[in-house]
Amino acid sequence: MKVLVINTGSSSIKYKLFEMTGQRMLAAGVLERIGEPAGQLSQRWEAGAAGMQSTCVECVAENHHQGMELIVRQMQQTGVLGSASELAAVGHRVVHGGEVFSQPVLIDQQVIDVVREMIPLAPLHNPANLEGIEVAMELYPDVPQIGVFDTAFHQTMPAAAYRYALPESVYKQNRVRRYGFHGTSHHHVAKQAAAYLGRALSELNLITVHLGNGCSASAIKHGRSVDTSMGMTPLEGLVMGTRCGDLDPAIHFYLQREAGISPDTLETLLNKESGLKGLCGVSDMREVSEQAQQGKPEAALAREMFIYRVKKYLGAYYAVLGRVDAIVFTGGIG
Repeated sequence: MKVLVINTGSSSIKYKLFEMTGQRMLAAGVLERIGEPAGQLSQRWEAGAAGMQSTCVECVAENHHQGMELIVRQMQQTGVLGSASELAAVGHRVVHGGEVFSQPVLIDQQVIDVVREMIPLAPLHNPANLEGIEVAMELYPDVPQIGVFDTAFHQTMPAAAYRYALPESVYKQNRVRRYGFHGTSHHHVAKQAAAYLGRALSELNLITVHLGNGCSASAIKHGRSVDTSMGMTPLEGLVMGTRCGDLDPAIHFYLQREAGISPDTLETLLNKESGLKGLCGVSDMREVSEQAQQGKPEAALAREMFIYRVKKYLGAYYAVLGRVDAIVFTGGIG
């Protein structure tokens, strides 16, 4: 039984093909620079006795539909997937499911409508996720399509954790609340930690910490998320590669008023020009650490601030949980 998993971005498609009977990965790849004159498709795949093989080819994909066709052709050429009849399902990572989805769902028109409705809450991600769904449904019309939402795992948070101290009308009419992200990652590593410890996840209190270009922490009580560092958007919380994390909200008004920065420019500043990059000029922690070791004070400060913010959240979530059985790290930095 083969399952294809797709993570569609605005200009890329990441994918993995699994053989579920033996629980092994058959292929993994990424198509980059969709819509640009020169794209690139990289794939690793299992080639029997020859072991894992890899290839990287230059290509052009004008849109996601052409991109998926290139990916399907690549999987066919490398022998990991023949016809659509071999697929039991196609899984889609969707960033924002709002308050509607707390579990993976079989995608139908109603689900598509909800994902489209959530676009204002995730304007950079949900449109691309939606396009990936629509393309896959067109290419594989008879194969079940499953949506897995980054926000779903955190739907167990109590109101005291997910509400902001704003008028209730802002929450009800504008859906302003903490949703949390990286839920698929936090849930997965929590389950893996339980298996490693040889205990039921429902018995454990865990702090899971996802540290990569995007970073978040989650307090997990008896297997359920009760708090998480990211908020209404992935901007809140820890210091990240290019995102600032927690910030006094009055800074927004100050910069608009005193520096004449427009809302659009400010949004770009906080999401793409801040974090590690804003502090020392590079967003990759490997480069930050290297520069810190070379004695560059800006890099040393960036690394210290990154670690300090993680420690603050660990302490806060220890207080929230009261008892912590394990702290679980994942992601490139974790």
